Amino acid sequence: MRQTLVLLTLLSLLSACQPAPTETLPVPPPTDIPVRAPTEIPPSPPPDAAPLTVTYAPSAADFPNPERGFYEGAELGENDLSWYPAETGNHLLHLYARLDDFRRRDLTPKDLAVLEDFFTLARQAGVKVILRFSYNFGETYPLPAPDASLEQALRHIEQLAPVLEANKDVIAWFEAGFIGAWGEWHTSASRLDTPENKAIIRDALYRYFPQDRFILFRYPGDFTRWYPQPLSEAQAFNGSDQARTGHHNDCFLASDDDWGTYYDYDGSLQIEAWKTYLAAMTRFAPMSGETCNPNPPRSDCPTALAELERLHWTALNEAYHLDVIQGWKDQGCYAEIRRRLGYRLSLLEASFPRQVRPGRDLTLHVRLQNTGFASPLLPRPVYLILVGQDNILSYPIPADPRRWQPGEHDLTASITLPVSLSAGTYQLALWLPDPSPRLQNDPRYAIRFANEGVWDAEHGWNLLGSLTVSE
Repeated sequence: MRQTLVLLTLLSLLSACQPAPTETLPVPPPTDIPVRAPTEIPPSPPPDAAPLTVTYAPSAADFPNPERGFYEGAELGENDLSWYPAETGNHLLHLYARLDDFRRRDLTPKDLAVLEDFFTLARQAGVKVILRFSYNFGETYPLPAPDASLEQALRHIEQLAPVLEANKDVIAWFEAGFIGAWGEWHTSASRLDTPENKAIIRDALYRYFPQDRFILFRYPGDFTRWYPQPLSEAQAFNGSDQARTGHHNDCFLASDDDWGTYYDYDGSLQIEAWKTYLAAMTRFAPMSGETCNPNPPRSDCPTALAELERLHWTALNEAYHLDVIQGWKDQGCYAEIRRRLGYRLSLLEASFPRQVRPGRDLTLHVRLQNTGFASPLLPRPVYLILVGQDNILSYPIPADPRRWQPGEHDLTASITLPVSLSAGTYQLALWLPDPSPRLQNDPRYAIRFANEGVWDAEHGWNLLGSLTVSE
């Protein structure tokens, strides 16, 4: 298994009716930071009634974005996580929360406080956490692994719920955990891995864990039985149990069947049928996991890229298996995988007025492209920002980035400017912040577009160009 693994909304879609602007952002930038149009944005032509169309240069740069990409692991009890994004360049972190000492007893307030402290460190470091709880690290595999009784596991899930809900802003998603070796839903000494007990644990996770976070299960044989038809576009993000279900494959590419990932309970192989199911499901739910051994040619670049794209992979462990990762570097596909895990949004063009008067409508058309393997999957608002010499206005746009599948998308917004708006030059920007009040004004948690010269790192804005508000 993994030598290097360590121990342990969306704003509702806004009404199509015109929202009133706010004179500042929810938490305005410090007044001593001047508002300015960056020099890398081309100046607009002289004011004119005709609209201006701006095209944008794509960027091949490697940069982090929230809730996507490679990840590694960290341990409970650390006193600093600032090293993690600085050393790895990753903003996803895996926490393997070990409950070995609690197989026969409840968690205490002190134990829960350790977990709370870890989330505080994650928030300070600007990362989000993939979280799995387990009662062992597979030490006895292939013999049954020691875990808790069903009653004790259910008690732990209930105890953890308040801490998880309070800190869900820095939780990307959960791996189901709790059952068997490594918390991977097999080889349980307490027989938690029977279909009946799996269903009980599943229901408890759905009930007690944050309702707007996904729960990823290890084996398609489980969730294809629960939900015979894959998640549809109409069902996506509707809050149902199925809509919250994702998949983590912890032996990706390691054998023809990914070491048992595609085996059904009756011993039959369901490789192609379940990949087809997953390809539909993971358009709207996370696909994550890790490799576990080199297996050329299947683990080489051509197959890796094809399956990462087909199954819409959002995240992947960079620390295991190191030989597979090194193979991708040697073969030349590592950089592409790193860029394309999850979403990669870029601006193609935008059209907006060169000049507009106070009290009049401003209409913006944007064409963007997603060249990633997947779409953004957690709730996230979109704002149109107008930055003037003396004020900043923010307008919510009725758009849902979770629907921005790989390919091209059009975005249109029409706003009415205040009658009292001061004349002058205004910078236009798109802002996709985290919906949590604790993270909304932290630019590390805002989505950055993959374009040259549009990113305002100070505020987390994607700059579109400028227009003139005339007298």
